[in-house]
Amino acid sequence: MAFYKDERLALFIDGANLYSSARALGLEIDFRKLLKEFQGRGRLIRASYYTALVESDDYSPIRPLVDWLAYNGFTVVKKAAREYTDREGRKRHRGNMDVELTVDMLETAAHADHIVLFSGNGDFRRLVEAVKARGVRVSIVSTNTSSPPMVADDLRREADAFIELEDIAEMIARPRRDQPDAPSLDDDD
Repeated sequence: MAFYKDERLALFIDGANLYSSARALGLEIDFRKLLKEFQGRGRLIRASYYTALVESDDYSPIRPLVDWLAYNGFTVVKKAAREYTDREGRKRHRGNMDVELTVDMLETAAHADHIVLFSGNGDFRRLVEAVKARGVRVSIVSTNTSSPPMVADDLRREADAFIELEDIAEMIARPRRDQPDAPSLDDDD
């Protein structure tokens, strides 16, 4: 999908979905690189990250990321995750940000030329259809190369373009940890 320097561009990141997709590929997203990459592709008018947080006195592993994003150019949309007990009696947390993302994307569509949705969630197919009907191009970023694929086929087909996460990994992810470091000049080999 072509990006045009003069187009108004908006990013919508389904945090949990992007995390799962990246993890399936062995990637760790570098949000500073991601923001810089898309700022270079057009006039970035919005970069939003959606997540549910477990609000408790204990340490939340996602809190530092959320704080960093909020201080570095992202609009962070969050809500408290709900606690429930599963069939085995274990405490679990559930948080769904689909409605918040949908409302914000529909509102932003009036001000954008191109929206990039980082999610493979098939529930967003109708949203993509509605945004496209408003004359806005929509690209989906997820992965189809993992097993199983992390993108719903109907969502991928509805979008104007599908961007394979693995194809842009060098531009938006930290170097993979399984890659050996380059030898230094001090090595004896």
